[in-house]
Amino acid sequence: MIERRPFETLGAANHGWLDAHHHFSFADYHDGDRVHWGALRVWNDDAIAPRTGFPPHPHADMEIITYIREGAITHQDSLGNKGRTEAGDVQVMSAGTGIAHSEYNLEDVETRLFQIWIVPDRGRPRVAPSWGAKPFPKGDRAGRFVTLASGFAEDADALPIRTDARVLGATLKAGQSTAYPTSGDRHLYLVPAKGSIEVNGVRIDARDGAAITAVDTIDVTALDDAEIVLVDAA
Repeated sequence: MIERRPFETLGAANHGWLDAHHHFSFADYHDGDRVHWGALRVWNDDAIAPRTGFPPHPHADMEIITYIREGAITHQDSLGNKGRTEAGDVQVMSAGTGIAHSEYNLEDVETRLFQIWIVPDRGRPRVAPSWGAKPFPKGDRAGRFVTLASGFAEDADALPIRTDARVLGATLKAGQSTAYPTSGDRHLYLVPAKGSIEVNGVRIDARDGAAITAVDTIDVTALDDAEIVLVDAA
């Protein structure tokens, strides 16, 4: 099953400094059919104006992955972590037992990002919060999916998250194809950050969502040059 969720059907809120689009119910946007997809709870498509951002605010019991599409974001938190994550890089904050953080665009250009929240495994004990960031050059994921964040020990090169899930990225040239093996009980959610693609024959345009389950493999073909983000969750 592949359900295309066109960008124009997403929840939206323009706050001036923040132009946000919500793949799932978030803040003042609620859709009973789009509350979560398995353990995937939030996928926000945010554009943050220069010299603005999110002031300090708390989180707990959530794995928060930020994929920077354009510009950069500067993070600071109650643990003393500070860092600037730029386009092509990924940051992960495991909120654990509780953390407060700020996320600001301190650049002179707009920052565009995906923020993804995944519910941690309930079977794992609650642990202290953590934060980390890592560059993932787009050339390294040319023509294939590369794991960016993972809750599986075998993904040693990925940023760690505390949930039975992976966040993956790929870049494809027009006409290029790649595949991702899965199993019928997994919940996959795929968004092209750029470009149009076909997923098992279903067209997905830039910033559309594709909710996928009950398949053994997804075959992805780029209709034009594409940058893709995929979540594979329980």
